[in-house]
Amino acid sequence: MVENEMSDNGIFEWEDLLDQLRPLGQLMRDRIPERLRGDPQLMQESMRLLLSGVLRTTNDAIMHDRSHPIFVPELNICQNIFQPNADTIYKAALIEKGGTYRIRGDRGTTRMMILAQLGPDTLRTGQHHPAQDANDFNDLHIGADGAFDVILSPTRPAGYDGDWWELKPATEKLMVRIVACDWGVEREPRFGIVRLDADHAAKGRPTLAQLAHRFAEIPATATVCALAFPDKVQKLRDEGLINTLKVVDFSQMTGLARQSYYEGAYDLADDEALITEVQIPREVDYWSLILTNELYETTDWYHNQSSLNAAQAVVDGDGYFRAVISAHDPGVHNWLDTSGYASGAVQGRWFNTDERPTPTMKKVKLADVRSHLPADTVLVTPDARAEALRERTLRAHTRIIW
Repeated sequence: MVENEMSDNGIFEWEDLLDQLRPLGQLMRDRIPERLRGDPQLMQESMRLLLSGVLRTTNDAIMHDRSHPIFVPELNICQNIFQPNADTIYKAALIEKGGTYRIRGDRGTTRMMILAQLGPDTLRTGQHHPAQDANDFNDLHIGADGAFDVILSPTRPAGYDGDWWELKPATEKLMVRIVACDWGVEREPRFGIVRLDADHAAKGRPTLAQLAHRFAEIPATATVCALAFPDKVQKLRDEGLINTLKVVDFSQMTGLARQSYYEGAYDLADDEALITEVQIPREVDYWSLILTNELYETTDWYHNQSSLNAAQAVVDGDGYFRAVISAHDPGVHNWLDTSGYASGAVQGRWFNTDERPTPTMKKVKLADVRSHLPADTVLVTPDARAEALRERTLRAHTRIIW
């Protein structure tokens, strides 16, 4: 039901919201794997997922209007749900099916900027669906200053010869992925959206029915967000994927069609490390490796070196990318810091390549790491690491979340 079809003129009270959110605590406790429920720190961390779910859906409740859309944060360091990629800023706008929309802005210089046409919306159905379509901003006419201007509509507007993307019939949400590798150096895109066939250009005052509908959506959508994956790592473990990796297909979960993924669980003692090794494809537009905790939250990549991409990592002279996953710094450049999480998940991705290699992983004693790496492995001193982490944090903070 779209907003303007609502006939209920009742008020959705604050107490109604709190009452409907209350069961979410027990639902989360029930979803967390039994082996983890005795860990008070992890149980407290699960509230972070609950808050992130409420935060994500509150953005829509306050801002969204399908006739006057706006891109709001979908996933990021603060809305760490659905396991966001460390290099990607996700923004989404709710739209009305069949409308005509204009997106205009500055493309920037980030590695990727891709719009996914989504429908039905997972946040509102609780079910995963493949994207209706994906549109690459690099296919548009980009001005010397980065300017672009594109119309989305079911059919090309009469007499219009500018950039145009077909709006698929089932599309009710637009999500933009902005992928940067060299954080703080690549220029972040800036863009906005407007509906061209709205009854009124001005938004005006939302009706009581519209407000009640938007606020009443919060409990259900927050539940979908928070409970999506807290048992995902356990499922990987149940498959026997501990300290090993397998190829996974996220195309039915709005994953990019030209992107392939691999993942597995990790489990390490304090004096152990995993060495992951893979030959980088000869032609690939983007690749990365990230860590998550047991709740499948992406490990804080702003303040820890818990992710690496093509611009941040060092590829060895033989063309192989080797990284060390451990709790303590092994003194090598390609370190992935578990950041206090002895177990969690490892996930990597390749974008736009015909080669989709799956890395090997080998568990060794942390003290023996150097003996398992090539002689030309780039090393890092403690002082250099501290400075690199401060630089990483500053660069991450320059990324535009809103």
